Amino acid sequence: MPTVTEIAEDLVAMCKRGEFGAAGEKHWADDVVSLEVGEGEMARIQGKAGVRGKGEWWAANHDVHDSLVEGPYVNGDQFVVRFKMDLTPKGGQRRVMDEVGVYTVKGGKISEERFFYGI
Repeated sequence: MPTVTEIAEDLVAMCKRGEFGAAGEKHWADDVVSLEVGEGEMARIQGKAGVRGKGEWWAANHDVHDSLVEGPYVNGDQFVVRFKMDLTPKGGQRRVMDEVGVYTVKGGKISEERFFYGI
């Protein structure tokens, strides 16, 4: 079973190559929970298929011009990754999104991902 550090390093390496979806497919638990800031249908998604769908929706609705992935920062069964993206939402204004993902690992898989946004 991979360690938290091994999972964190691999996820970051894949994301740096732009392989965000593949990184999730490789490391998410089947019952993974994804938590976003705020309310609404994307605030809490459970299950690999649901989280995959969230990622597909996001990719289809944003043009990413550049991205920076920093980390990982590991502590116990969790690690943190910073994502900074220069993007344009479909029909919206170009902006820079700055977020941190906190990942919890159980049984060699990511059981929870929780995102925090810079203000």
